[in-house]
Amino acid sequence: MDQVFRDRQDAGIQLAARLLRYAGDPKVLVLGLPRGGVPVAYQVARRLEAPLDIFVVRKLGVPGHRELAMGAIASGGVRVLNPEVVNALRISEPMIAAVAAQEQNELERQQHAYRGNVPFPGLAGRIVIVVDDGLATGSTMRAAVRALRQMQPARIVVAAPVAAAETCRSLAAEADEVVCVSTPELFHAVSMWYQEFSQTTDEEVRTLLESSAHVVPVR
Repeated sequence: MDQVFRDRQDAGIQLAARLLRYAGDPKVLVLGLPRGGVPVAYQVARRLEAPLDIFVVRKLGVPGHRELAMGAIASGGVRVLNPEVVNALRISEPMIAAVAAQEQNELERQQHAYRGNVPFPGLAGRIVIVVDDGLATGSTMRAAVRALRQMQPARIVVAAPVAAAETCRSLAAEADEVVCVSTPELFHAVSMWYQEFSQTTDEEVRTLLESSAHVVPVR
């Protein structure tokens, strides 16, 4: 039977158990995708005794059906499109550009809200573990990986508690490693795999980022 997690904290603890080979490695940096990926990433970082940061990626939702991703944008001007969705729905480039411009504003707002003026850490030569609370189409994570690749880390590990089986397989071509606790063939939505899946707030993200610098690692 496919796994259902109690909440994001429970999911993060179980995901961390699959990543213990990276525990204590000073080259490791854990990046949470806000907002929902941050509580999961917090638990991973705590158990791996690794620093936690965020990487902002915004999904490009189909107009009128925002939950359906036609692509994503990430820091550094990266844009990734889902050609199957774009072609099937005959979404025009001007429509994509309009949605991307709107999401770019939110991307910049989130970066300022979570990071302030703190510069993003250097990734060259580091092992970057990118965490989200779940992967449906994978377009958001794909954009993150392509943007992070430009910063020349030694290794990019995609990690999620639950992911659509096909998404997990396809991301293996983008990342150096993909770690998913549960990969149901019939996926539908990330929320289905959590008993409690309330929206993570900006304040929760800030609190977790601040406390991660002072937290006592689990040994």
